[in-house]
Amino acid sequence: MLFRQLFDKETSTYTYLLADKETHEAILIDPVREQVERDLSILDELGLTLKYVLETHVHADHVTGAGLLRQKTGAKIAYSKLSGVEADDVVLLEDEAGISVGKVTLEARLTPGHTDGDVTFVTADRKMAFTGDALLIRGCGRTDFQQGDSRTLFRSVRDKILSLPADTLLYPGHDYKGRTVTTVCEEKSHSPRLNDGVTEDEFVAIMDGLGLAPPKKIDVAVPANLNLGLFGDDTTEVAAPSPWAQVTRTPTGVPEVTPEWVATHAE
Repeated sequence: MLFRQLFDKETSTYTYLLADKETHEAILIDPVREQVERDLSILDELGLTLKYVLETHVHADHVTGAGLLRQKTGAKIAYSKLSGVEADDVVLLEDEAGISVGKVTLEARLTPGHTDGDVTFVTADRKMAFTGDALLIRGCGRTDFQQGDSRTLFRSVRDKILSLPADTLLYPGHDYKGRTVTTVCEEKSHSPRLNDGVTEDEFVAIMDGLGLAPPKKIDVAVPANLNLGLFGDDTTEVAAPSPWAQVTRTPTGVPEVTPEWVATHAE
C-alpha cells in the first residue's frame, strides 16, 4: 500500500492518501479545500486515480475539499450515515462498512461523540486507524457543540478504537504540537483524558471543564461541509480524467511513457 500523510498549516489538519500499488486507485481522507490543488498534483505525480474521498465527520474548523475533488476526478464521497449530510450521490456508511480500492480495504467504525457523524477508518490488517477528531494524540475532540456528547465519545473511543491491537498506529485528524502518529498502547497508557485509569464520569468532568472558545471558522465551515465544501459559485463540471490514466505500467509500477502520452504533453 502507498501511504502519505499531508498537512494543512493554517488549521493543523491532516489529510491521508492511501492507494493500491497495482491498480493505482486511491483514497483521500479529510481533504482541505485550500489544499485541493496540492492533492491533485500529488495524485497526478504518482499516477493515481482517486476513487473515494472519505470524511471522518462534518468539520467545524476547516472547509472540506471533497466536493471540488469530486468535480475534478469523479471520485465518490463517503460520510457516516449519522452525519446529517444529504447532498446528492454521497455514500452514507453503516457501522463496519467496507471501502476498497484494489487490495486496500478500510472498515468504517462509527465513533460518535465529538459529533453524531464521526467515523474511524481501520485498515483490514488492523495495523492503522484514521481517527479524525474522535481520538487525538493525548486528547480527543471537544463535545460542547454539533451534537457532542461526552459519554457517547468515551464509549466510542474505548469500544471502537482503543479495543484495537496495542501496536495499531492511530493517525489523528489534527495535531497542534507537531506530532504525527500514536498507538493504542500509548493512548491507553498516557492520554490524560482516556488512559485506562480514567472512568467515564471522570472523562465527563474533564470535558465539561475545558471552557474552549468556538472554532474560528464554525459559522462558515459547518454549513459548507454539509454541502460537501461547495459554495454557490463553484463549478459543477467534472474535469476530464488525468492523462496519467493513459500511461501504461511496468510490473514494478513505474510509468512507461507511450508515444501517445508524449504527443499530448509536448510543449
